[in-house]
Amino acid sequence: MTVRYEPDGRVVTVTIERPDVRNAVDPATAEQLVDCFKRFAEDAGLAVAVLTGGGGNFCSGFDLKALARGDGNRVEEAGPGPMGPTRMVLDKPVIAAIEGYAVAGGLELALWCDFRVAANDATLGVFNRRFGVPLVDLGTVRLPRMIGQGRALDLILTGRSVTALEALQIGLVERLVEPGEALEEALKLARQIADVPSGALLADRRSVLNQWSLSVEDASKAEYRGGIEVMGEAQEGARRFSEGAGRHGH
Repeated sequence: MTVRYEPDGRVVTVTIERPDVRNAVDPATAEQLVDCFKRFAEDAGLAVAVLTGGGGNFCSGFDLKALARGDGNRVEEAGPGPMGPTRMVLDKPVIAAIEGYAVAGGLELALWCDFRVAANDATLGVFNRRFGVPLVDLGTVRLPRMIGQGRALDLILTGRSVTALEALQIGLVERLVEPGEALEEALKLARQIADVPSGALLADRRSVLNQWSLSVEDASKAEYRGGIEVMGEAQEGARRFSEGAGRHGH
C-alpha cells in the first residue's frame, strides 16, 4: 500500500507514501487515493479530510517513469483522473497539507482540495510543462478560477517554480507555516471545522462550489434553497446564543 488512511475522531488523514519518488503517483496509488476518498465520502462519522504526503514532500505529480514504461492510467473523459480523485465531487471538505514539492499533477491534487496549508519553504509549479505532459486533472480549470487567467497562464505556459510566499500572495495557497508544521496546522483547522454545526457549513460550501456555472440570479436562488434547508440548525444555534454560548468569540 502506498496510501495511508488514518481516521481520528471526525477527521481523517490521507497520506501518499512514496517518498523515494517524492510521492509521485503511479496507477496503483491513484486507485488507492480514489478508494480512500470514496471511503471518506461514505463515512457519516467523518467530517473533514486532510491530504498530505510523507517524507517531506506533498506530491511531485504523476510517475513519469511509470508513464515511460507504458504503465500510465487509461485516461478517459469520464471517471477518475490520472492522479486519482481530482474529478471527484465530495460533499465534505478536504484540506491539503503541503511540505516540499507540490508540482505538476501534485499541484492539481492540491487544487482539488478546498484550501491549502503550506510550509514556507514549499515549492509549487506546473513542472510537467518541461516534459510535454498536459494538465488533465482539471489544472486548466481550477487554476484560473483560483488565481485569475493571466497568472494561471504565466504558470501553465512557463512551467516555472513558485515559492510558497508567492503562492500565498497570488492566492494559490491560503496559509503558510514553518517547515514541518503543515500537517499539524491542517489538522488543527480540520478539527475546528469538524466541531461546528455541519448543516449550514456544508450548505454554504455547496453554494460556493456550484455557483460558477450559474447566473447571479440562479446562484442567489440556489443559496436561498440551501439555507432554508438548514434553518432548523440556525434556530438551534440562535437558542444557544441567547443562553450565553458563543459570545465574545468563545
